[in-house]
Amino acid sequence: MDDETYYTKNETILPREKIQKYGPKALSNEELLALILGSGTQNCGVFELSHHLSDYLSRASELPSFEALVKIRGLGVVKATQVLACLELSARYILGGKVNPVKRPEDLAKRLAYLKFERQEHFVLVSLDSANNVIKVHELTLGLVNQTPVHPREAFAHAIEDRAVAVIFAHNHPSGNPEPSPEDYGITRVLCAAGKIIQIPVIDHIIIGRRGITSICRECPEIFEANLPGDVKKC
Repeated sequence: MDDETYYTKNETILPREKIQKYGPKALSNEELLALILGSGTQNCGVFELSHHLSDYLSRASELPSFEALVKIRGLGVVKATQVLACLELSARYILGGKVNPVKRPEDLAKRLAYLKFERQEHFVLVSLDSANNVIKVHELTLGLVNQTPVHPREAFAHAIEDRAVAVIFAHNHPSGNPEPSPEDYGITRVLCAAGKIIQIPVIDHIIIGRRGITSICRECPEIFEANLPGDVKKC
């Protein structure tokens, strides 16, 4: 394993040293995956490969299959089996099949963290069951650098297919600033109105940027018909 493989632009300490000194929580998803993968391939560096894998896993609603993993660019048979074994052990020994419901916007932050690095706006739908567990994450639109249109018809099509009881929308701001724009508030009102008509309430619209996240439900709860249980609103 080549230690130099693990240097990044913003780090002066190797992930293997970082995990020894600060523990696994100090590492990013990509760094953790890079340690598991060990190295990249001839045409795909370990961090590029770990980014592809992190992107895929952040969207998955269940443990991936071997067939799904080997389709990821740069991930061959050997590395796919390594990742699959790690995920299965985590499920058996630690997770134990336990599902953590979404109770506040921060519960989705890690799942959607990949969005903060995107250079274009991605608008996604998170479908939820009756216990506020995530059913699936759907990408609805990919827009320009600073805007992406979404129509309520397309927005709720996946929710209906998933038999969702409620939904959360999210999109990123490539600028890094997670503050909602007037357009963000406008589309939120439209989506909430549509959700009310088809009886699939929108319980939040989360803006994601490199500087953090913003919950429109916390900023303006009056827009929403239903809210996340137990979440504390600003107003």
